[in-house]
Amino acid sequence: MLRIGVLVSGGGTNLQALLDAQKDGILKSGRIVTVVSNKPGVFALERARNAGVDAHVIERGAYETKAQFDCALRDYLKEMQIDIVVLAGFLVILGDEFLREYKDRIINVHPSLIPSFCGDGFYGLKVHQAALDYGVKVTGATVHFVNEVTDGGKIIMQKAVDVMDGDTAEILQKRVMEEAEWQILPRAVEKVCAEYAGNR
Repeated sequence: MLRIGVLVSGGGTNLQALLDAQKDGILKSGRIVTVVSNKPGVFALERARNAGVDAHVIERGAYETKAQFDCALRDYLKEMQIDIVVLAGFLVILGDEFLREYKDRIINVHPSLIPSFCGDGFYGLKVHQAALDYGVKVTGATVHFVNEVTDGGKIIMQKAVDVMDGDTAEILQKRVMEEAEWQILPRAVEKVCAEYAGNR
């Protein structure tokens, strides 16, 4: 069974979807063995502890340079023998050396149908506000591999979600999470784990 490390920066709703999927047997080719946050005190760490999963903090502010932070993160994941890295609301851009170390083994979920409303500066409510401002009738979520281009890696899975009249960014964010992100992230992680295990 593959060892999964989940990187978080906030409340951890996508982490919870993964933990639930693991408990329900949807995620069965890999096991979440550590959750790492770049900030102390976030609720995602509590979710990890409640599920009996190692919860670890590597603060970005504790390192002078981004490269040093990347190095500390990489060393910890190697120490934990992590096979697959999942970004679940992780708001730090990872450097090239880290990306090379885990090439084709880092998965991210983005709250739009890539290539729309993605790339540098598009995260959280900004994505949903951009979709509303543009007037799209359908949005959704995308799970993709992470490479050196922000939101530019190969797409693993997508799911569309309707935009409704009267939606605010907050309402749309909640619908996209419930109807898309929480559905496809666990399935995509299982797919990648199963394929990676089969190719080892």
